[in-house]
Amino acid sequence: MASLAPDLPHPDDEDAPRTPRGIQSVEVGGQLLKVLARTGRRMALKDLARAADMTAAKAHPYLVSFGKLGLIEQDAVSGHYGLGPLAMQLGLISLQQVDPVRLAIAELPALAQRIGYTVSASVWGDSGPTIIRVEEGPTAVYVAMRHGTTASVRHTATGKVFAAFGPRERAAAALATEGFAGALEEPAFSAELDAVRTHQVAQVTDQLLPGISALATPVFDGFGQLVLCLAVIGPSATLHTGPDSEAAWHLREAARGLSQRLGAPATPV
Repeated sequence: MASLAPDLPHPDDEDAPRTPRGIQSVEVGGQLLKVLARTGRRMALKDLARAADMTAAKAHPYLVSFGKLGLIEQDAVSGHYGLGPLAMQLGLISLQQVDPVRLAIAELPALAQRIGYTVSASVWGDSGPTIIRVEEGPTAVYVAMRHGTTASVRHTATGKVFAAFGPRERAAAALATEGFAGALEEPAFSAELDAVRTHQVAQVTDQLLPGISALATPVFDGFGQLVLCLAVIGPSATLHTGPDSEAAWHLREAARGLSQRLGAPATPV
């Protein structure tokens, strides 16, 4: 008699695709934790269950079990559910273990290929915005940009990101060192930094070097602090620097992914 069972890969078949085995109930219940992490606030049972695409009756046993583990806690007054002490501890430990520089450096080669131009990662160093890694893209750009180079706060896209999102006093001191004391109070520069905050991207065209343009975007940690900056640089003739350009989209997408891995909440690109 022929078997009606579907043909399944043999366990010893090296060519057969292997799907990691999971526990479905854990994955289902985990949706409740994801909702709380995404919203960042306590929620009523019915609202929490609806957001996790399940009924309140189905959600409640998961919440009870998560409560016993410390992943969930229920407010004694409102009855609303929020993340518990164990969830907080896990988040803090995770943040301590993640190295933003290592994550950014690993991202750069693929980012350079996607955008098609040279990309870099920078952090704030002793002398200001400091390039820690440069990855050349398919389109050559002849600029003396290397590891350890300090970027101008006033005239580079990277510098403007740090001026827009970093501590104001720090940016003011760096600008004064460059010879631009009081630049943060200048209406034109202040408006430019406001635009950087709005679009999450800074842009320069032929500003520091003729024929060279650049875009830069911030990467944040789980506390909303600026930790580093991603930038792309290329010929002004071919690199479009508008906030809605393809290069800006790829740059922001990469920065958003890194920020999420560092604990920042998910945001639209």
